[in-house]
Amino acid sequence: MKRLALIVRTGKVRGLTDLTVACARFVADAGDGLLSVFVPHATAGVVIVELGAGSDEDLMAALDRLLPRDDRYGHRHGSAGHGADHVLPLLVSPSLTVPVHEGRLGLGTWQSIALLDPNPDNDERTVYLGFIPG
Repeated sequence: MKRLALIVRTGKVRGLTDLTVACARFVADAGDGLLSVFVPHATAGVVIVELGAGSDEDLMAALDRLLPRDDRYGHRHGSAGHGADHVLPLLVSPSLTVPVHEGRLGLGTWQSIALLDPNPDNDERTVYLGFIPG
């Protein structure tokens, strides 16, 4: 199995970071198989989503409606609303799998692989990529 650890600098801004180009490079010479993307963090996840054209803002607004950033949570350290970040795995998985055919990601035209990081307390995230041939 082929592996790579990416260090993604998100800064103090909540939102989405496009991982598609890095993932495409990782599998470019890999043939057929599966790409595994995993984020080892309790307050971040990975998604397949259309980026741009307002989608990023819409996703974050929907997330904030579902998980309000206030003091209702028992988990209260960190920035305001940080407890909501710890409920994120209920809605957004820390991992995903993408088919790869002849070294190309099996994504649709408007699909991108993105890190979703709603937590402004961490400015750096690790993303593990793995390729399983087959």
